[in-house]
Amino acid sequence: MAPPVASSRSQSKSKTADIFSSPTVDSLGLFNQDAIGDAITLKSSSSGDSLYQEELDHQCSNCIRFLAVDAINKAKSGHPGAPLGQAPIGYLLYSEFMQFNPANPTWLNRDRFVLSSGHGCMLQYALMHLTGFDSVRMDDIKEFRQWGSRTPGHPENFETAGIDVTTGPLGMGIANAVGLAVAERHLAATYNVDGLDLIDHFTYCIAGDGCLQEGLCHEACAIAGHLSLGKLILFYDDNNITIEGSTELSFTEDVSMRFQAYGWHVQSVADGNQDFSGLRKAVKAAQEETSKPSLIRVKTTIGFGSPNKAGNEKIHGSPVGLAEAAAMREHLEWEHGEFEVPDNVYDVFRTHAKQGALAEEQWNASWCAYQKANPELAKQFQRAVIDRSLPTDWQKLLPSVQDNDKALASRQHSQVCLNALAESVPELIGGSADLGPSNLTVMKTAKDFSADCYGGRNIHFGVREFGMAAVCNAMSLHGTGLVPYCATFTVFTDYMRNAIRLAALSKAGTIFITTHDSVALGEDGPTHQPVETIPSLRMIPNLVVMRPADGNETAGAYAVAILRSKNLLGPTLLCLSRQTLSKNEGTTLESTKLGAYAVCECENPDLILVGTGSELSLAMDAKEALKPLRVRVVSMPSCELFRAQSRQYKDELLPRSVPKLSIEMSTTYAWCEFVDGCIGINSFGASAPGPVCTEKFGFTVSNVVSCAERLLQGERGTLSDGSMCE
Repeated sequence: MAPPVASSRSQSKSKTADIFSSPTVDSLGLFNQDAIGDAITLKSSSSGDSLYQEELDHQCSNCIRFLAVDAINKAKSGHPGAPLGQAPIGYLLYSEFMQFNPANPTWLNRDRFVLSSGHGCMLQYALMHLTGFDSVRMDDIKEFRQWGSRTPGHPENFETAGIDVTTGPLGMGIANAVGLAVAERHLAATYNVDGLDLIDHFTYCIAGDGCLQEGLCHEACAIAGHLSLGKLILFYDDNNITIEGSTELSFTEDVSMRFQAYGWHVQSVADGNQDFSGLRKAVKAAQEETSKPSLIRVKTTIGFGSPNKAGNEKIHGSPVGLAEAAAMREHLEWEHGEFEVPDNVYDVFRTHAKQGALAEEQWNASWCAYQKANPELAKQFQRAVIDRSLPTDWQKLLPSVQDNDKALASRQHSQVCLNALAESVPELIGGSADLGPSNLTVMKTAKDFSADCYGGRNIHFGVREFGMAAVCNAMSLHGTGLVPYCATFTVFTDYMRNAIRLAALSKAGTIFITTHDSVALGEDGPTHQPVETIPSLRMIPNLVVMRPADGNETAGAYAVAILRSKNLLGPTLLCLSRQTLSKNEGTTLESTKLGAYAVCECENPDLILVGTGSELSLAMDAKEALKPLRVRVVSMPSCELFRAQSRQYKDELLPRSVPKLSIEMSTTYAWCEFVDGCIGINSFGASAPGPVCTEKFGFTVSNVVSCAERLLQGERGTLSDGSMCE
């Protein structure tokens, strides 16, 4: 066994490898790793070698450029401007500075890379191909943006092994990079002991002018500075161009001063297309600045190398065309044909990739030593991080509500569940957008996460809903078993809607905890009452929305959310009440997982009442008032989970021949999938005490009975739209 190696990741890692001759390249463009010698030596600093290195820098960068140009031309679609300008940055990261192993894209301690300007993804695909990722072979490069390819039009973590996060909307990647850096700091503080550093990596991100204009960037970068995330390095591709033209049209702020005000370490490289020495020095300095996140502002030319289109907004999102590609080859003295990669370029990237494989071997040796030196912590690391499993019998920690228990709001039940899990599930980490006392999402036995205590698990995100959600998504996609949650009022999910959507798309296991879920919250009025919010959230594919009716269903919602999070099946969003809820007959944790089930059963029902959340108790009361009718009461805490059940189960629970009436304090348009008639609210709310709001909007036993009678008489559709009484 090799001796454990203490971390030195904050030291400069830049190396220029010897160039080995005549590598073997197969028909798909995959480099034969065995053709690389085991010895990795440093080039001397003689003037001849320096000149050769400069030529090699340009050659490698130009190879990236032409792979991008050729792929985009073949696809007749794409964004060549960013890859042409950013090629030197990507080249140095993937050939010198980043630590990763293409043979194991999920190695825990690899450096993370995020392309926030995701439209320029041919940059990343070219780099991944050159370094030897099996997920991006030359045939994949040639299938850029085609149906079923592993090289889609924006980086997708679920399509291409080696892509850490899904970025598309500008600015999202920056916030994701912050989340990855948060995960690294927390895990390092939790597990690194006595010089045995299991988690110690950098997060690199490339972003453009558009990314830095988005409000999401401000939210994420402000908290990154506040948290002193020194392992985060952001490259700002400052090319002064957006889709509409020069940034002079709309973006003239001093970005460097702005990031200094955030508390970042800021550097500038005046010529990012040709000053490789300047780029190297900047990255080294950023790696050594461990007390602050780093911004490297790199002046580039969009479309660099294109004789007729460089520096113009028109090269941002359109292929350069065959004629301009030929002109580029002449201009940059590139003598190779389409999709042709010189052997010595493969050598440079694959040699560095082999260093990553050696680093993983050293990590494995450290892990063996760690297990002997720290058996209890190693056992937790194995379970929580490597296996990404949960403690045995963890669900037994979730509380069960009895008939004589005190009535609580579901947000209070949520607090009980969260704190019941806090000690036994140490990978649970999260917080609120400055609403902890209202959302009740503070883990009482955990410390606050801060620059002075990265081992804490209560994160104070500040009033930054969008940034909070994007950060938590990346913490989940860090791939180390963290179970992140974030909280706000239900209506404020509108501020973070795009991050929720991206969580669902990328199967991030974020748990979104939202409270104040209906007009019953009362006096704060229509700006805070989410009448349309929950139905709109249910429209997002792969997002499980849960509106529990009491403590048992809240525990069931947590069971679903934790399992989905740990297994990276996608996000779960809880909608919880401000007002107290009585325990309902028949509710259970296990039944909640079905999405819908009968809480009050009867054979051959005349009518079925379907309630969600706080309205389930209203359905139960209305059932008594509807006697002697035979009424089945169904709780539907999750439309998505119910939709996933077998056709037989769904037809038995909600027979098509039996009239069905839904009761929910929200818009009614989506309920037609499950029921024949609806009681809901198709208008905005009102400011009044909660009980007054529910009465005025028709959530009373008498109105439910009236609507049920009309339904039985043949009326269909929205039977009560929440119009307030005069």
